Amino acid sequence: MKLAGKIALVTGGSRGIGRATALAFATEGADIAFCHLDDGDKADQTAEEIRAHGRRAMHQSLDVADVKAGRDFAAGVAADFGPIDILFNNAGMNIRKPFEAYTEAEFDRIIAVHLKGMFFMAQAVYPAMVARGQGCIINVASQRGLKGAVNSAPYSAAKAAIMGFTRALAWEATPKGVRVNAIAPGPIVTDLTATMTPADRQAFIDALPVGRFGRPEEIAATALLLAGPDGGFYVGATLSPNGGDVMY
Repeated sequence: MKLAGKIALVTGGSRGIGRATALAFATEGADIAFCHLDDGDKADQTAEEIRAHGRRAMHQSLDVADVKAGRDFAAGVAADFGPIDILFNNAGMNIRKPFEAYTEAEFDRIIAVHLKGMFFMAQAVYPAMVARGQGCIINVASQRGLKGAVNSAPYSAAKAAIMGFTRALAWEATPKGVRVNAIAPGPIVTDLTATMTPADRQAFIDALPVGRFGRPEEIAATALLLAGPDGGFYVGATLSPNGGDVMY
């Protein structure tokens, strides 16, 4: 029970990596609040699975690009559950197309969901963490922020920016007792990768040394490391479980 008594807020928690991480945290003793975007049925299922572990669960539909909605949700979680100990900043989306075909609105949306949403959700929980002298923020980036990708220029840019934001915040937060790190997953079996064409998907798998896509639970294990007592010496780090797609 490495997270016994902790309160965790997970964005994008109804499915995929967010769901797997919420369940991993609950298994280790944390109460879970998570948000999603109009995914009520899946969210209810995830909440029931959390409660089956004997933990409290709450969820709400919101757009993480809406800064006020994010702040209000974080405040509500703190009021109902108690001070937030862990933020797993995970919500994301993508629009795949050639660089020259992106519209300004599409660019703005991708940046808003990823970089703006993560930045201000972290800001929503940070002052209370500093006041208590403890806390953990984990931002989900992507291996595409490390290497780039065809038909994903705004997404790759946003994910690279998240890693830069993580390092910058770690410099400020660590002396105040708040640990800040990032995870840059490789290709994982989620709804996001399901939008790839079969040909692109197979080509990606063929290029991976491990010969397969990862499972959400494998990313959740990395999140648990960073959130728990074993992750205390990680500062501003980006861990990248990616099946060998990026080696550094």
